[in-house]
Amino acid sequence: MTEKEKMLAGLPYDAWDDVLFKERIHAKSICHQFNSFDPTKLKERMQLLSKLLSMKGEAHIEPMFFCDYGYNIEIGENFYSNHNLTILDVCKVKIGDNVLIGPHAIISTATHPLNPTERRETEFGKPITIGNDVWIGGNVSILPGVRVGDNSVIGAGSVVTKDIPDNSVAVGHPCKVIKSV
Repeated sequence: MTEKEKMLAGLPYDAWDDVLFKERIHAKSICHQFNSFDPTKLKERMQLLSKLLSMKGEAHIEPMFFCDYGYNIEIGENFYSNHNLTILDVCKVKIGDNVLIGPHAIISTATHPLNPTERRETEFGKPITIGNDVWIGGNVSILPGVRVGDNSVIGAGSVVTKDIPDNSVAVGHPCKVIKSV
């Protein structure tokens, strides 16, 4: 099994593998171009990201945007992200339709072993799914392996460590459901 196959399967892998390193550099180069692009040329700027991301329909991402690979990110229709979105996509990140993300959000599938000796050699990931009609507030962190259900709202500053059910308003650190929508 290659290091890339291990990564995509959520198994421990060597992130400094030559193939993975080249793919990250490619993604970072496109993100750099996107982040430096003329802000009046919205369509052209988003076309840069279409080289990396799978976008089902209309999407708008404000700079700055960062990702590890891009090819693990699926975005549904009518997507909007405010400034400074970071997606660490060592595993699949699936974002539904009609999703809004506030500024300074982090969606991270990447994680590391707790054992310090293993941590020196490997990392691994767990996929993240964000449902349809979700609003994620500013400064939110969504951690590996989490599912945010349809029609949910994640309050600003929250750290989402566990699944959030459909039709929920959830806030806090760690993020907890406080009411239904």
